[in-house]
Amino acid sequence: MDKTPILGQTPREEVTLLFGTNQNWHAGQSELTVELSDRITVNPYAAKRLSILLTNTIAEYEKRFGKLELNLPENAE
Repeated sequence: MDKTPILGQTPREEVTLLFGTNQNWHAGQSELTVELSDRITVNPYAAKRLSILLTNTIAEYEKRFGKLELNLPENAE
């Protein structure tokens, strides 16, 4: 089960992360279908602190276990 966070459309005062399960089981499908199941809403300052925390956590993980390669398609950014 893939719980994928997606930055939703939110006003300036908040950042909403939407979590859902990827319904596509084949990597080559042209459309992505996600069944939304959870939502977290925070202010932009808390979102930035969370981003820093996640960045530092991943950096420590990669230092211990090796670089994580995502192999994203070129237009995914």
